[in-house]
Amino acid sequence: MPSIYARRIGVLASAAALAALTGLLNAPAAQAAPPAPISASAARAYLATVTPKTEGSTSGYSRDLFPHWSTVSGSCNTRETVLKRDGVNVVQDSACAAVSGSWYSEYDGATWTAASDLDIDHVVPLAEAWRSGANSWTTSKRQQFANDLTRPQLIAVTDNVNQAKGDLDPGKWLPSRTAYRCTYARMWVNVKQYYGLSMDSGEKTALVDILNGC
Repeated sequence: MPSIYARRIGVLASAAALAALTGLLNAPAAQAAPPAPISASAARAYLATVTPKTEGSTSGYSRDLFPHWSTVSGSCNTRETVLKRDGVNVVQDSACAAVSGSWYSEYDGATWTAASDLDIDHVVPLAEAWRSGANSWTTSKRQQFANDLTRPQLIAVTDNVNQAKGDLDPGKWLPSRTAYRCTYARMWVNVKQYYGLSMDSGEKTALVDILNGC
C-alpha cells in the first residue's frame, strides 16, 4: 500500500507540474512597462518622513538644462528605447525610429498604432524637478534625471494627455484612468525619493490620499 500511495502522489505531482508548465507556455506576453516602482506601503512610509516645503520658482529654468534625449545604443536614443519598451510588436527602422507597433497609454486607456501620437512623459516633470531642488544640480545629474531608464520616470503616453499634464504635480493633475493612479503615485514618490526632491503640502496630501486607498 505505501508504494502504491507513493506512486499516486508522484503521478499527481507530475500532472500538476505539467499543468503549470502548460499554463506558462500559453500565458500571454507581459505588457511592457516602466521599471516597477516601490510598493504602496514603502511609498506611504517614505511620505510619513517628508516635511512639506514651499515650492521654488522657475526662475532660470530651461528644458535645455536637462539634456535629452541621450543616445542609449547605436542610433537609438532614450525616446526610441522607451517606445520599444512600452509598445507591442514594435518595428524600428535602421535609424531606430519606430515605424509600426501598438501602444497602450496607461494614463487615459487609449491605444495607438502611430509613434507620432505618443509623447514620452517625465513622470516627475523637468520644471517640477527644477522647483523641487534640481536647480542646484549639475548638468550631468539633470541629464541623468531626464533620461532615467532605471527608475519609473519615463513612460509612453498619449501626446495631448502629456501636454495637458504639463509640469503639474499630483495635487493638480492625475491620470484620468483611475485604475492607474496608485501606480502613478508610487512612481512619483519613487522618483522624488531617489533624487531627494522636495514636496509641497498639496502634492504630499494628494499622494497620501491616493496611497491610503491602494
